[in-house]
Amino acid sequence: MSAQDQTIDQYQELMQLNAVSHVLRTAKQVGLLDGLRDGQRTLEQLCQELNLRSEPARLLLATLVRTGIVQQYDDDYALAPVAQLLCQYDSDLGDGRWRQLADKVRGDDAAPFRARDHFDATAATQWVHTASAIQAAEILNIGGADEPRGPKILDLGCGSAVWSCAMAFRDVGATITAVDDEATRVAAANMAASIDLTRRFDFHPADPAEVAELPMDQAATEHPWAGKTYDLVLLAQRLHAYDEATGDRLLQFATRLAAPGGRVVVIDLFASPAKPSLAETLEALRLEIETDGGRVWDLETSSQRAKRCGLTDVQFTFLAASRINLGMLVGVRAEHIA
Repeated sequence: MSAQDQTIDQYQELMQLNAVSHVLRTAKQVGLLDGLRDGQRTLEQLCQELNLRSEPARLLLATLVRTGIVQQYDDDYALAPVAQLLCQYDSDLGDGRWRQLADKVRGDDAAPFRARDHFDATAATQWVHTASAIQAAEILNIGGADEPRGPKILDLGCGSAVWSCAMAFRDVGATITAVDDEATRVAAANMAASIDLTRRFDFHPADPAEVAELPMDQAATEHPWAGKTYDLVLLAQRLHAYDEATGDRLLQFATRLAAPGGRVVVIDLFASPAKPSLAETLEALRLEIETDGGRVWDLETSSQRAKRCGLTDVQFTFLAASRINLGMLVGVRAEHIA
């Protein structure tokens, strides 16, 4: 293919992407997506219920069928499974988030930053990382012949707990101490129950970053889980959402809660040494929009940061199953830390 043909193909792809984005937003705006949420409808029923014109509505539905958002069965239309998964945080297809991008780039006043919104949205869609969570547990070799039996896992900022549950599932004696805002309790408990981990899953409501700011003795008094040590301390999709100082405090806190020789595991976005994918750049933009000082860290800086916080034998791998190029940094707590 010639350079000119490639340019033409890129042009067509760009125009189609923009067109599809308008189609999706129009379908949301005129009520088609919500109209199909309660069950199948014919074109005639949709037009009557939503006061739509028949022919443009038919063409809009035909395009939605081609995108895979809507399915057609003879005369009936229904939401495809992917559209049924849209939750309260992405029901607007991300418009609320991306409308802030222009303000961010120009330096204009943006909507007030709320860390909880970012973490809640991440938790609500964390199920998409199930395959990556299973892969991470395999790489860590939890339950393997050379690993300690029944590891105690601390999940700091558990969200829906998909990462820690995948790890505990590999060892019938593993236990999870999950810490996060009360709002995540139901999702995390449901995740544990779905793979029969309820009896080995203990949830504690707290903001890990706030607890990390306390002196260790005060933290242990106010939060008994912080007075124990664990074989594995997990920070999944959490650390890089904070500014550097807050993130360092949280990583140091995690290290102190790991037993000597125990592991601290950071799963997050890391800068690819190769040319970043579109998914990576979009996720980096999301951190810029939704967090106050969060960013994607490169591998070398991340390794030095982990060592500075008291970790040794630091290793890293990208998770091949991740669609957004999540990576996993693992360090071992030294016997003695400052």
